[in-house]
Amino acid sequence: MSKANSKKTRFSKISLRTAIPGGLGCAISTAILFVYFADLPTQTLLLVTLISFMISTLVIYAISKQLHQSRVKTLEIISKNISRKRFEDYEDIELNQRDELDYLIAQSVRSSRKIEKELQRMNKIENYRKEFIGDISHELKTPIFAIQGFIETLLNGALEDEEVNKLFLKKAMRNVNRLTYLTKDLMEISRLETGELKSNLQDIYLRDLILDVVESLQYKSQKEEVEIRVTEFDKNLQVRADRNQIKQVLINLIENGIKYNRAGGNVEIGIKKFKKDRDRIVVYTKDSGIGIEEKDIPRVTERFFRVDKSRSREKGGTGLGLSIVKHIIEAHGESLFIESSRGGTMFSFTLSKVNHVFV
Repeated sequence: MSKANSKKTRFSKISLRTAIPGGLGCAISTAILFVYFADLPTQTLLLVTLISFMISTLVIYAISKQLHQSRVKTLEIISKNISRKRFEDYEDIELNQRDELDYLIAQSVRSSRKIEKELQRMNKIENYRKEFIGDISHELKTPIFAIQGFIETLLNGALEDEEVNKLFLKKAMRNVNRLTYLTKDLMEISRLETGELKSNLQDIYLRDLILDVVESLQYKSQKEEVEIRVTEFDKNLQVRADRNQIKQVLINLIENGIKYNRAGGNVEIGIKKFKKDRDRIVVYTKDSGIGIEEKDIPRVTERFFRVDKSRSREKGGTGLGLSIVKHIIEAHGESLFIESSRGGTMFSFTLSKVNHVFV
């Protein structure tokens, strides 16, 4: 604290405001006692009363200053630090609530900690917003510029060539579809990352959900000549999860397995026991594709990260699928695991079982 501030705190206004009424009370009490028990002249009585007032006022002031000044200074430091956005640990401050002033100090320390956390949260949201906007603008440029290029070429004469205009319109349409998927995924990841999208947990039959997803992806797998296999497990097995969100997870993982596979390859979906917790099971998707390099595994769930960028764009990927998977699994309080080699990749995640049904 500066010298100027130290000088200001030598005189305690709060102690003086306490001392004057106290001194006055003591002086009046002394005067009353002398009136009843001592026959003193009026002038002497006034002098005794004045001396009593001065002494008691000084004593009360000194005691009050000793009790309050350091705590008032502590409050001043905390309030100034808050206004300057400086947050200390305040570990050396005793938070024993002996009186109202101690209570105010304790509340100020708590408020400081809450404000610090709120500022950190706001800064995190702001950084996320900037990063998110940067990612969006970067990702939107490619399909927008492609569509613009195709349309300009058509308007500059290619429209008359039926073979060329059909090809260019198909390419433009492919980029429009990519924009549609990108917008949908962007909205979903934004809601997931900001916590806006909540999980509606319910008891669901896992096998029925998996077969439903596989059926919806049969056309795509046949087109890419990749077989989808579902291993046998108890059809009555139930898990506690959000049906639509886990369906989205399975779709994203299976589509990923199809996309980065080879003709004649396969994607296997199944379940196994979770050794660390018997009340959970592990759902996995295992493909026979190109695999992921070990250095890239920690990054594959990042927004817009692609192991093979050219192939992702060619197959219509948005770069958000695995990021969405990660956030949905974390929102369920579950865990996501990734194992990969040149012979393929296995994504697996835990789910909580219902009624402790064993696999």
